[in-house]
Amino acid sequence: MLKRLPAVLTAMLLTVATYAIAAEVRNDHPTTYTVKRGDTLWDIAGRFLKKPWLWPEIWQANPQVKNPHLIYPGDVLSLAYVNGRAQVRSDGPRVGEAIDTIPLAQIQPFLKQLTVVNEVENLPYVIGLEEGHLITSAGQIVYVRGMGDAQPGQLVSLARPIQLYGPGFLNGDLARSGASVLDYRGAREHIHWSAIDSVREAHGKEKLGYEMMRHATGEVMRVQGDVTVVLLRDEGREIRVGDRILPLETAPYDSTYMPHPPAGVRPDARVLAVADGLNGAGPNSVVALNIGARDGVNNGTVFSLWHDGPRRPDVIKHSTPWGAKTDKVEMPDDYLGHVLVFRTFDRVSYGLVMDAIRPIKVRDILKHPDATQ
Repeated sequence: MLKRLPAVLTAMLLTVATYAIAAEVRNDHPTTYTVKRGDTLWDIAGRFLKKPWLWPEIWQANPQVKNPHLIYPGDVLSLAYVNGRAQVRSDGPRVGEAIDTIPLAQIQPFLKQLTVVNEVENLPYVIGLEEGHLITSAGQIVYVRGMGDAQPGQLVSLARPIQLYGPGFLNGDLARSGASVLDYRGAREHIHWSAIDSVREAHGKEKLGYEMMRHATGEVMRVQGDVTVVLLRDEGREIRVGDRILPLETAPYDSTYMPHPPAGVRPDARVLAVADGLNGAGPNSVVALNIGARDGVNNGTVFSLWHDGPRRPDVIKHSTPWGAKTDKVEMPDDYLGHVLVFRTFDRVSYGLVMDAIRPIKVRDILKHPDATQ
């Protein structure tokens, strides 16, 4: 939990260092704004700036302030110009907890319960349950194969592969790429999460990663040959044969985010999937992206979202359908909104849609947040 700053550290300073940044201050910005419970840093930045992702670039704390992220309900933000430079000062009673950059409640399951790994075939797996049960829970024993180097007392996570990002299979044939549901062996079952038509244009038949849902924590009791006995420690979800073993992460995710534009954007960067199998995503919805750490993406990276401009036949210039079809004109891409990355893996990342003027769909394009076309 974030610690409160002493009263002597209440002054915060935001300085617009260049004309380019100053030009991004909203014309209708408030002179003062009192921070309320439920506000986010993104929302507050949007009250003062045309581009909320520029907040970290212009937020410069006074030297004595250790963490410029810390803004509290009751703080009064006031905008003034000193020597031609815009400054926002923050002062308040420092009561309660600091506000979040983004609404963490919307992404909790994706932070605590979900992860993405490159492969599942070589992970240790549950091969049997205590007394032959079909499912089991806390306080019971499971038997794991493939943990020959385990040590008594070692803590592990038990997780279930639920879908594969990458090339999909439909009726046994290679079909559209996207996310495929997995059976208890970790094999493809069917297309899920609005599977998309060809992210393999960018990745070929490459697997982008297996999404895993953490179900429980276990403690290694003993190792007997090829079988490791694991005691389930917490009241998580039920465990069944086929669940995999992952290392226990002490700090698997960030709790604060510094919004920033990417250093570059791959031309094939797209929305890979929409959470919960929905056809479209709106503000505060989670989407999966087909880029990750290997592409230079990290937590806090902001992208703009665009829909491919369609190619329209010119029915004015050509009087015949055939002539119109052979002379198609590509329409401009349609701007949709912005997404902020909050969880990054090697080849995949999760993002939260921060704003949207229309639904975000699978295969929509990612661009620099400042892109205008």
